[in-house]
Parts: sequence; structure tokens; C-alpha cells
Amino acid sequence: MDIKQKIQQLRTELTQHNYSYYVLDNPTISDYEFDMKLKELQELEAKHPEFFDPTSPTVRVGGEVTKNFETVVHENRMYSLDNSYSKEDLQDWEVRIKKMVDGPVEYTCELKYDGASMNMIYEHGKLVRAVTRGDGFQGDDVTTNVKTIKSVPLQLKGDYPEKFEIRGEIILPIEGFNKMNEERIEIGEEPYRNPRNTASGSLKLQDSSEVAKRPLECLLYSLMGGQLGFSTQFEGLQKARDWGFKVPKEAKLAKSLEEVFEY
Repeated sequence: MDIKQKIQQLRTELTQHNYSYYVLDNPTISDYEFDMKLKELQELEAKHPEFFDPTSPTVRVGGEVTKNFETVVHENRMYSLDNSYSKEDLQDWEVRIKKMVDGPVEYTCELKYDGASMNMIYEHGKLVRAVTRGDGFQGDDVTTNVKTIKSVPLQLKGDYPEKFEIRGEIILPIEGFNKMNEERIEIGEEPYRNPRNTASGSLKLQDSSEVAKRPLECLLYSLMGGQLGFSTQFEGLQKARDWGFKVPKEAKLAKSLEEVFEY
């Protein structure tokens, strides 16, 4: 096996181990074994820069510094969600929906995660841009920082569209948030106030290696594009999962509004 083949083998192994751990929650090797393989890959890539690959697992370590975050206009506006506080609201909404469509209506039920909304663009299976929601019309390009998040695929799996957008939430799970605060208190610093603001603030850190140290996760829930190959939200979630994205397991297809209420 030559050097190029060895580098590719390590990249493939680490990408799969990373997917098993952070997306499937089913680790296949120990943290120590993973770190040793990653270190070996880093050393080989440093000696052979001619084999650089922007989707390499070593990209997740971070290190690039961003002084200014470019403002990017969204191709498709990022809307906020409407609230509803009663069954009657949903029943009235269903009446309006049924006037607009022919045939039976199904609903995709999902939990609402409280984090930083993110829009990511993939081309030819590779992450090319990640932009914050901003005001819904434009946001900040935080691609370098998002690439350090372990549950964000840098290279997709399977059969995927040539180009598409996928949206989700960057969250900081409470366990990781509490651990971060314990460490801050130990060194005499003020604890962070809440996970949502901490997740959002993490994305705007200038040093991506600092972002890489934080236990951020990305949960995806919405696909956009012209040639996606499906027609419903639930199918989209299934496709996203097949391509390697972390999709909330709690999502459920409801055949009626009664099933929505049960959810």
C-alpha cells in the first residue's frame, strides 16, 4: 500500500467511525484508538500536502482563524415558525390546508429544537457553505466553524442530488453545556447563561479550533432544491438520514390530526 492509499484508507475509516459515534450514537472503536488514527493521518497529510482533501476528517480539528464573517444572501428565505397554543388553532389550520390540496392529508410531527438555525449548501456531495439564519434574508458565512461539528457530514453517502440546501439547528446538548460551565467555574470564569446563546455564540468565534472543542451537534429537518426526488417532508427526513445527516429520531408520520394530537 502506497502513501496515498494509506491516507485514503485512514480517511475512510475515520469518517465511518465519526458517523457511527456522532450520528448513529453507536461507537465502533475507543476514543483512544480514534485519536491515534487521527494523529497518524494528520502526520501523513502534513508530510504530503499534495494529497490535501477539504473533506478529510482532519478538517474538523479546526485551526483556521476568521477575522470577519461574510454576509450572504439566502437563495431561499429562512422563515421563522408560527406558534399555536390550542387544538382549535390546528383544526382551523387543517380546514385551510384541505381547501388547497386534493386527497388525504398527512402530517410530519417533529420536536422543536432550541438552537441556532443554519442553512447548509451541498454541491456534488460536499459541504460548500454554511450560513446563519440572520434576519431570514441574509446571514453570516460560518462554514469554517460548522465544518468542525462532528455530526455535520463533509462528504455525503449514497445517491444524492447534485446541489441542494438543507436546514437545521446547531444545538448544545445540556450535558455538554453543564460540563463546559463546570470547567469555567473551576478556573474562576462566569458560567454561560443558556445552551441556545452559547451555541449561537460559538459559531461566531474567530478561532475554529476553539469551536472544535465545544460539544455542538447539528440536527437537520428541511431540504430545499429543484431535483430532490421526493415530494413530502417525511420522505425528505428519510433521504437526509440515508445521506449521512443526523435527523431527529422522534419524527413521526401522522395520518390524521388526531394522531398529531397524540404525538
